[in-house]
Amino acid sequence: MTSRTGKRVILAKPRGYCAGVDRAVQTVEEALKLYGAPIYVRKQIVHNKHVVQTLEAQGAIFVEENEEVPEGATVIFSAHGVAPEVYEQARSRSLRAIDATCPLVTKVHQEAKRFAAEDYDILLIGHEGHEEVIGTSGEAPEHIQLVDGPEDADTITVRDPNKVVWLSQTTLSVDETLETVARLKKRLPMLQSPPSDDICYATSNRQHVVKEIAPECDVMIVVGSTNSSNSVRLVEVALDAGARAGYLVDFAHEIDDAWLAGARTVGLTSGASVPDELVQEVLAHLAARGFTDVDEVVTANERLTFSLPQELKRDMKAAAAARG
Repeated sequence: MTSRTGKRVILAKPRGYCAGVDRAVQTVEEALKLYGAPIYVRKQIVHNKHVVQTLEAQGAIFVEENEEVPEGATVIFSAHGVAPEVYEQARSRSLRAIDATCPLVTKVHQEAKRFAAEDYDILLIGHEGHEEVIGTSGEAPEHIQLVDGPEDADTITVRDPNKVVWLSQTTLSVDETLETVARLKKRLPMLQSPPSDDICYATSNRQHVVKEIAPECDVMIVVGSTNSSNSVRLVEVALDAGARAGYLVDFAHEIDDAWLAGARTVGLTSGASVPDELVQEVLAHLAARGFTDVDEVVTANERLTFSLPQELKRDMKAAAAARG
């Protein structure tokens, strides 16, 4: 890759929205059209400030718990998944619940239930307090132990070393998760793996392209929110792979010109819950500072899509039939 001005941007692809985020955001938008505002959403539908603010402007109301939703109203559960007790709470308040959990998170929930039913100890690799971890743990709390990084692996105890399996949060660092599993297997040689990788394709793909471009970058800018696990991981991956500096920003105006001082090559990517318009704003911001040459590096083409939640599709179909 050659630069004409001496200042260039290496733009990563894949970046931005994954299929699960796209589905979750569409779910809120279609629910607002179908049922009318307000629509209540338990937790942030996805971990992105801009997306939440945009949906709030359209009539979505974000709450922390079902108790904040008026009885009989519509509530949407976020892409990160919820524990079974959350569904029970919704039923007890006669809420119309729409589940926007990413299907790849639902897969991990199903694995947790299956291994718990077979009386396995389940080691869930993830970050304490993350909504996805809370939701998955809620499926089988008596069977699941959290392993928060490689260091935690050394303190785990299980009932039967021959009957233990690991699962993971979908948005982790691929390399750190493999390191954690390796540490666990030193102590538990019979540790089983999930039937298929729990870290989602989008998380893996975004980390892979960042690894490819990071060694050439003086600065890596990741567009994403601080509570977005996959976005935070991208900064860490970039630094581990050789970027000289890395920063996480929600919006272009958060970029400090001091970060760019002396830089010739800036890497740019975005987390899986970030609309591409925010990346385009960063590109314009960088162009105004002389970074006018843009080279896009593509390491995968993502075509996966998920259909909307069944309960929403059913009501949309009924409404269409009623209109004739």
